[in-house]
Amino acid sequence: MSVPAHRLGVLGWPILHSRSPAMQNAALRALGLHDWTYQRLPAPPELFSELVRALPAAGFLGANVTVPHKHEALALADIRTPAATAIGAANTLTFLQGGAIEADNTDAPGLIQALNRDLEGTTAMILGAGGSARAAAWALREAGAEVAIWNRTPERAQALAKELSIELVDRPRRATILINATTVGMDERLSADEALTSLRLDSDQLGSYEQVVDFVYASTPTALLTAARRAGALTVDGLAILVAQGALSLARWSGRVAPLEVMRAAAEGRGDG
Repeated sequence: MSVPAHRLGVLGWPILHSRSPAMQNAALRALGLHDWTYQRLPAPPELFSELVRALPAAGFLGANVTVPHKHEALALADIRTPAATAIGAANTLTFLQGGAIEADNTDAPGLIQALNRDLEGTTAMILGAGGSARAAAWALREAGAEVAIWNRTPERAQALAKELSIELVDRPRRATILINATTVGMDERLSADEALTSLRLDSDQLGSYEQVVDFVYASTPTALLTAARRAGALTVDGLAILVAQGALSLARWSGRVAPLEVMRAAAEGRGDG
């Protein structure tokens, strides 16, 4: 009699672009967890809650959550970790015995790992006001950085700034670290000039940041990161954050240390991932 697969997945809308299945399935194989699988779970906003509640009965142990569902993921959970509660968004759901849903946020520690620097006394300029921006703002504030936030829709940024006690600015300003937590860059046809204009930046200002981070990932460096490298800034791409947060999620579900190099290779389309 075959052993039922332990199922995992990633919920989002859209979700076809996600590299999490390739990355996580490669990790599962490397760990010898051959009866585990990880898949995309297309979740239109109006069906998100219903779909999540149906997953445990279908054999799912957990799921990652991406745009636009990170706020709703926290709201529907029965148990919330302190980090997810403080951030106000969740990207990792775990289905516990007895039917309870636990919400956690691995975006925050994943970002800190990807930055790989001492953040005490630094300044950070965050672009965006969604779930990833919330995680970044909270993580950087907790690590000792002075955080400012800007968003094209000021009302959302105002609410986030108030909740997390960070500064709201009316346009991006100079800082040690610039973080793009918007969806600008998901369209790979976007030019560097178009990306900078959309984010209210210019090439001269871009050169003032020591480090530029983009949560967006693509088959090639995003327009923002391409421009940042030309300006002489150190860069962190979305794949580095994807791998770091995904490894933390997988460790939570499996109790095993995730193989980071295997995951990065698969996320980049290398190896057998």
